[in-house]
Amino acid sequence: MHSIYQNITTSKAKGEKLLAVLIDPDKMKLETVSSFIAKVNQSIATHIFVGGSEVDNGLTETLVIEIKKHTELPIILFPGDVIQITDEANGILFLSLISGRNPDYLIGKQVEAVSKLTKTNLEIIPTGYVLIENGKETAVQRVSETKPIKRSDIQIIKDTAKAGELLGMKLIYLEAGSGATHPIEPHIISEVKRQLSIPLIVGGGIKTKIALDSAYNAGADLVVIGTAFEDDEAFFDELKKQTVFNE
Repeated sequence: MHSIYQNITTSKAKGEKLLAVLIDPDKMKLETVSSFIAKVNQSIATHIFVGGSEVDNGLTETLVIEIKKHTELPIILFPGDVIQITDEANGILFLSLISGRNPDYLIGKQVEAVSKLTKTNLEIIPTGYVLIENGKETAVQRVSETKPIKRSDIQIIKDTAKAGELLGMKLIYLEAGSGATHPIEPHIISEVKRQLSIPLIVGGGIKTKIALDSAYNAGADLVVIGTAFEDDEAFFDELKKQTVFNE
């Protein structure tokens, strides 16, 4: 498989928008994988992310193995913990929670992961993870014991994202959190986008095509959707491959 990151940067340069479907191993039953991935394959999705904040040991690898039976899309780990690392995937977002100040999630977990990662063939993509408040506590906030950045603190959001790039991150991921009540506002996305030369990922709370188009038009290079794709059949129908996004 070609370099995942190279494909993302090439798409960014061409103005091609990417879509990742996030699957939580703790919520996806193996017997439903085949039918769910069939829907993903019919959609405009370009990547599959696998991970969650709280996942039991072994679930991630079992799920990835099953997903691989049904798709050719690249499978990228979006791990909440070291136990979610598996060589069965194609790549991993090597996350640092740069919006928080808990050293375990800035560098501690990453150091812990090295001994496992060096034994894999995973493509490792350093990613600055920026959590934005969405009106309720998220699993990321609870598990990492960090506070998200307030949506009103746009300068802090911009500076945090840029600091991630200057530290050598290859991606910046703006996240409202799983099950967010509303997505990150377009003006925040566009303000961050103007600061960066690296690709920008946006996720959390995107449950309609209007919200998806809005994130793209504001500057997101790759958008991540999760629960909306699982729960809303109508939303899935809107994302079938013939759909053309507004410019």
